[in-house]
Amino acid sequence: MYFSSFASPQSEMTSFRNLPAVQTENDHVRVTVSVQGGHIAEILDKQTGVNPLWSPPWPSIDVSRYSPEKYPEYGNDAESKLLAGIMGHNLCLDLFGPPSEEEAKAGLVVHGEAALLNFDIAVEGQSLITRGTLPAAQIAFERQIKLDGKKVRISETVENLSILDRPIAWTQHATLGAPFVERGTTRIRTPATKSRTPGGVEFEWPLLPETDGLKRDLQTFNGARSSGGYTAHLLNPEFPDSWFFAYSPRSRVLIGYVWKTVDFPWLGIWEENESRAGQPWNNRTTALGMEFGVSPFPESRREMIDRSNLFGVPCYRWIPAKSGVSIEYHCAIGQASDVPESLEAFEQTMS
Repeated sequence: MYFSSFASPQSEMTSFRNLPAVQTENDHVRVTVSVQGGHIAEILDKQTGVNPLWSPPWPSIDVSRYSPEKYPEYGNDAESKLLAGIMGHNLCLDLFGPPSEEEAKAGLVVHGEAALLNFDIAVEGQSLITRGTLPAAQIAFERQIKLDGKKVRISETVENLSILDRPIAWTQHATLGAPFVERGTTRIRTPATKSRTPGGVEFEWPLLPETDGLKRDLQTFNGARSSGGYTAHLLNPEFPDSWFFAYSPRSRVLIGYVWKTVDFPWLGIWEENESRAGQPWNNRTTALGMEFGVSPFPESRREMIDRSNLFGVPCYRWIPAKSGVSIEYHCAIGQASDVPESLEAFEQTMS
């Protein structure tokens, strides 16, 4: 079965947040992928009915219809068009962060053009294959999703269509949201080591120095009434695999992602706790971004290249001319009595 943005009205497509999407499911989990942006919009634990992924509190629209005059509720900057359609696990390629002033004037949005595309989605049994081409970046992207019990196995290929070697950003912007994310309650685990804030404060995971001289444990979502921030973390290079686990004590649902450290050596943690006042945020969003990729910080292309490396580890990845790079990772979801402290414990829980 094959779906695309040009599919006929007879195609058996579903809808998620009033936009076209395709689903696959088994006895344990249901996965929903949006045609627009290829977002992994839902990873649903069928036993509890919990989808930990973020659904923004504002409506999603067809971003091809966006204009600041017609839809002022999304704001009017390089992020607005992205926010009009973003959901769940967003792909950042070949940019992780804002465009330059010149790129923004030319039409590029925050985190690159992937979120603006309508992807082709093929359905083969319990597998989804998402394909699309980023015309400005000259990159072809393919993501295969296959269900395996409680696990969601994912493989991705990025192909450089140009005759030039390319330095790229490539980040999995997996964002969790309320009610799964709850202030002072939701727990996370990851094998992070050295860490830094965008302001240059270095610290050892998980204790973040704060302005009052105290240190906050980042393994629990911020308990303040309103807060926000971003921290970058180098994953332990001695571990062949890296991960993050997130656990909701209220629902007793555990979700985790596991990937090869050499593929994605960085994890960025973004906390948004009803702190952003501008549109469309309006101080009403609770979200936890667990953003694993080849770059530590969301920043412009020039800043990424100028930074070059952090803690001796590169901040971007080269894709050779007319060549492709493939990676694999997996996600799993289910119920647990607590957040696991090791990868072995997580895999045993999800077996």
